Amino acid sequence: MTTNITLEENTTTTIPTPEELMKNRFRGFLPVVIDVETAGFNPKTDALLEVAAVTLKFNEEGLLVKDQSFHFNIEPFEGANLEEANLKFLGIDVTNPLRGAVTERTALIPLFKDISKLVKANGCKRAVLVGHNAHFDHSFIMAATERLNYKRSPFHPFSVLDTSTLSSVFLGQSVLSVACQTIGLEFDNSQAHSALYDTEMTADLFCYFINRLQELKHWPLALDMQERAELASQNKDRYHTNHSSETNTETTVAETTESTSVITEEMND
Repeated sequence: MTTNITLEENTTTTIPTPEELMKNRFRGFLPVVIDVETAGFNPKTDALLEVAAVTLKFNEEGLLVKDQSFHFNIEPFEGANLEEANLKFLGIDVTNPLRGAVTERTALIPLFKDISKLVKANGCKRAVLVGHNAHFDHSFIMAATERLNYKRSPFHPFSVLDTSTLSSVFLGQSVLSVACQTIGLEFDNSQAHSALYDTEMTADLFCYFINRLQELKHWPLALDMQERAELASQNKDRYHTNHSSETNTETTVAETTESTSVITEEMND
């Protein structure tokens, strides 16, 4: 519920709830940070091995913070390709029972349902995937959703929010570990490429960008509707004034030219 506070000057300020902040901040989308680890680069053929998700919320101070965390080790789907180089790089033994791996269905459908509940609770229309090089993670999540023939994925089918792009723009960096260190976050390289650790760090990085923009008063960047209307009106008046002045000048020049021609003709006569 929105809170109204009456100030000494008898004016009332409306303070939005965290849910209202979330609904309006990302155009009705709930950001959910996702990271996947895979046995290759082709989402259609290569196995999805690990999925982690971190949901976000606005706290009472209006800052974006981490909320809930989810993590699953995934069994390769039937017929999945397993690139040995990828498995070696990640240090994953898919046959190790200590992984506690579950099927894509067991992991993803409950995750999707939990996210859908949060989307509804925040008054949003759907979730948007946040990731570092987010289209990679998004492609594997979408491919798994298609394999499951699940029609109620909470995620937007193609839009993402990419912290690699944001880091390049605002920090001049694109590597997750370097971007985190640039803003003062400690990054443990020994835990890198663990889906949950990378998701947690990506969430911290994304929250930093959002909160820093707000702290610097650079959000919202767009003018409000009233300011935009006033600016458009001013520009319209300025255009008409300039256009009218140009027209009058052209008319004056034309009249002067015509008068000069008449006088010249009379003198010639």
